[in-house]
Amino acid sequence: MDLTPELLLHGYSAGIFPMAERRDDPEIFWVDPRRRGILPLDRFHISRSLARRMKRGGFSVTIDTAFAAVLDGCADRAETWINSEIRLLYQALFMTGHAHSLEVWEEGELIGGVYGVTMGAAFFGESMFSRRRDASKLALAWLVDRLRLGGFILFDTQFVTDHLASLGAIEVSRAEYHRRLKQAITRQADFTGPPIGTPQDVIQRNTQTS
Repeated sequence: MDLTPELLLHGYSAGIFPMAERRDDPEIFWVDPRRRGILPLDRFHISRSLARRMKRGGFSVTIDTAFAAVLDGCADRAETWINSEIRLLYQALFMTGHAHSLEVWEEGELIGGVYGVTMGAAFFGESMFSRRRDASKLALAWLVDRLRLGGFILFDTQFVTDHLASLGAIEVSRAEYHRRLKQAITRQADFTGPPIGTPQDVIQRNTQTS
C-alpha cells in the first residue's frame, strides 16, 4: 500500500511514525517504540548559558516561512531517515496545514530549525537541525513557548537523546504514551495563532513553570 498524507496522519493518531533506513532507500517502515520520548511542556529547561544566548540576541524566529529548507537542513547529515518520499509526504502535510516548521535566522541565513506534525493538542516533533552553536536549542525554546501558548498538552519527541534530556525530555512507556496521545488528539490547540515572544518573554514563561 502506498503511503499517503492521510495514511500518515492515521499512523500518528495510532501512535506510530514512519522512517526510512537511509536517504536513498525507497522503503518506509512504521516505528512504535517500546519507550517513547516526550518533552513535558512544564519541564523544559533553559540553562543559564542558553538564557544568556537568548538575551544577547542577533537572531530572529519565524513560523512556517521556510518549511522545505528546514526539511533539507534536517536531512543534511551523513545518515538520515528522510528519503525523497518522506520529504514529499511532509511537504504535502505542510500544504494542508498539518505540518509546521519553526526557523531561526541570523543575518538572513537559516541557522537552525525544527519541524513536526500537529493533531489536536499534540505536536509530533520530527527532526531539527543546527548550523550554529545553540541554534537548535533556540528553536526548541521558541517551539515549547508556542506549544504552551497554543494549548498543546503533548510534545512527542519520539526518542530521547542526551541533547533532549538536558532540556527536560523524558521516556514513558508505550501504554503511557498512548494514554496521553488519546487525551491530546481529542482537544483543540493552535500552532500558528500565538505571537512570537521576545527572548525575555520566553525565558520568563519557562522559568515560571520549570
